[in-house]
Order: sequence, then structure tokens, then C-alpha cells
Amino acid sequence: MSLVIAIDGPAAAGKGTLARRLAAHFGLPYLDTGLLYRATGRRVLDSGGNPHDAATAEAAARALQAGDLERGDLRTLEAGAAASAVAAIPGVRAALFDFQRSFGAAHGAVLDGRDIGTKIFPDAPVKLFVTASAAARGQRRYLELIGRGTAADLAGVTREIEARDLADSTRTTDPLIPADDAMQLDTTPLDADSTFAAALALIEEKMGKCTLLKNMQR
Repeated sequence: MSLVIAIDGPAAAGKGTLARRLAAHFGLPYLDTGLLYRATGRRVLDSGGNPHDAATAEAAARALQAGDLERGDLRTLEAGAAASAVAAIPGVRAALFDFQRSFGAAHGAVLDGRDIGTKIFPDAPVKLFVTASAAARGQRRYLELIGRGTAADLAGVTREIEARDLADSTRTTDPLIPADDAMQLDTTPLDADSTFAAALALIEEKMGKCTLLKNMQR
């Protein structure tokens, strides 16, 4: 199997920034799987539908096109809430499963999301679960929104983060939980460079152990 690095974690933990840097470092394709759910939720909202309606959400997922991932309104709080709603629907997850698998299976990839290591690539040789405190993640998302010129309230953003944490971790289909063999990384006290350095050290240690084990089994 080609190298697949599976990165999971809650919103605004820094997994997207980390995943992009790791992809560049290892020369691998990168997929932000959360955008698939955000784009699906956005399609539902645009049609005037309810993101909690299974039939509507599944139809939106199956109609998803590459251009949908390029939209500029996928990082809003509204899109995030819709993404959380559609992500809890088994038919939506099934519709997007093959896309994610095929993306990484052929040539390897770095994928970040909420069930990459537990569902999409349970056999990935490298799995990271990236997290941070709700306060730290709320502050990061708030600054991100303000930086894009979007009006935001820090307390409100943090509440949205906590609400999505609860929804994602308690849903019955593929909940947000660390894979049993995932390496956990708390980014609360870390900036982007420190997060990258810490993750790279964990990955290199894991890959070194895997190589040693293979050599011992020969």
C-alpha cells in the first residue's frame, strides 16, 4: 500500500494546515475531506432544503462535483453546521466513501477529516489525531473569520465549535473518535511550525519502527 497519512480531529485543531504541510513535505496529494461534507451541506442549503433530511442530503452528496469544493463560502459557520448535519446521515457517508478511498489508494495521500483513520483508511500506516482545547480552537476560528472580513463573535464561535464537537462525537455513524493506533497531538500550546515539527517527529518515529519490524520479519 502507498503511504497514506490519516489525520483526524475536531474543528479548528489545526489539522488542515498540518495536513497540507505534510503533503508537501512527503510529496503526496492532499484531500480535505471536510470540504466534501461542507459542499454537500452547502448544496442542500442552496436548494432550500433541510440538511437533516436524509433523502435531500444524500442526493446532494451524489451530485457533488469537483467545482463544488472550490466555492468561497464553505468555511462559514452556516456551512459548518450544515456539514455536521449531513455527516451524520449514513447515505451521505456511503456516497462519499468511494471518492475518498480512491483518492488515496492509488498513489498515497494525506487526508484530514473526522473518520479517516477509523473508517476510510483503517489500515493507514500513519494515523494522527489532532486536537486542542475548545477555547484555543474558538480563538483560531474567530481570527480566521475576522481575517476573511466575516463578522464574528468569539463567544458565539466557541459555542458553535463546542456544539459541533458534541454532534460529531455522539453521532451513531462513524463518530469522531481517535483510532486505537492513532498518535495523539494536542496543539493547544503550539503554533503552526511547532505543530508541524511535532507531527513530523511522531511520523518519522512510527515509520522507523515499521521499517525495523519489517526487517525483523524477513
